[in-house]
Amino acid sequence: MSEPSIDITLHAAIADIPADAWDALACPEAQDGGRPFDPFTTHRFLLALERSHSVGGRSGWQPHPMLARRGGALIAATPMFAKRHSQGEYIFDHNWADAFGRAGGRYYPKLQIAVPFTPATGRRFLTAPGAETEGRAALIAGAIQVAEQNGLSSLHVTFCTAQEAEAGAKMGLMHRVTQQYHWENQGYTTFDAFLSQLSARKRKAIRKERQTANTGLEVRCLTGDAIQPHHWDAFWEFYQNTGARKWGTPYLTRAAFDAFHDTMRDDILLILALRDGQPVAGALNFVGRDTLFGRYWGCIEDHPCLHFELCYYRAIDWAIANGLRRVEAGAQGEHKLARGYLPVPVHSLHWIADEGFARAVAQYLEAERTAVCEDIEVITGYGPFRKIPSDE
Repeated sequence: MSEPSIDITLHAAIADIPADAWDALACPEAQDGGRPFDPFTTHRFLLALERSHSVGGRSGWQPHPMLARRGGALIAATPMFAKRHSQGEYIFDHNWADAFGRAGGRYYPKLQIAVPFTPATGRRFLTAPGAETEGRAALIAGAIQVAEQNGLSSLHVTFCTAQEAEAGAKMGLMHRVTQQYHWENQGYTTFDAFLSQLSARKRKAIRKERQTANTGLEVRCLTGDAIQPHHWDAFWEFYQNTGARKWGTPYLTRAAFDAFHDTMRDDILLILALRDGQPVAGALNFVGRDTLFGRYWGCIEDHPCLHFELCYYRAIDWAIANGLRRVEAGAQGEHKLARGYLPVPVHSLHWIADEGFARAVAQYLEAERTAVCEDIEVITGYGPFRKIPSDE
């Protein structure tokens, strides 16, 4: 008897999909009452982006979540978007768009399988246990079919896992490797235990930075019901300040933070710095089962080293105290290296309809992969950790 065929359906919004059905694929581990590994692919996070109008409308991110069913049973899903620009992705393809445009092509719109505005690695093909291979293959084939049928230039799967990248490459997608800086918890029980693994010069520098940052300020780490609505008023001001400087227009709307408060405050660590009782800076983190994800930082006053304290050192403090395995502090930033965050590879997958342009991109990606892997090895050697003498 033949296996039932797999049916692919495209939806207009995550709101059209029941939360329990989506989360059974996105975070089955959370059914034990614990945290999901990845808070960003949960239904509640994606719904917060939709309901706050951070995506949809004129944002350039049009939701089209895709589902795969076999014999009527849901076996896979993916957060997919039609994009009219390349903003908020953090895997940069602006040069590709420019080159394709100069050659007479139209790069936008394109398809993006991603979590908007979120440079954090996680599963992009959310499959039921036991259906990983066929569910992933069905979603990839379905996404390419959508692109082809609608005359779209390309499909991009960003911040996927290494396993997904390997599987996608075997299906003919182009594999891209870039890098981020992560802090890994090597069983530390205190911040000083972490510092003990660094060179003396780096230990001294970090202690001095922390002392400088905390002078005249009070720092509070808030999560769950300790986060109050007025805290978001302060953080919105910080976020707007940073967003205006970095992006021109912040990606998230004010309503997004209210939505996070309503449905995700147990998934959030909000770190605030106060001067004379008034918040002057803050860092917003999301908490996964074994990872703390640093997402946004902002301030309304300049204080030396405060960015390092709130975004990096307090995050490490909290991760150690709560038994987390790593801290991912967001995109870019070689300045993280001196503070114990080491380079790691980041993976994405790409399909381009135009065969000639696809060949050119594939050649570029092959050279880029080699260069990035070499850079990771070299940069790691410049890290702050004590060098262990070899036996030779």
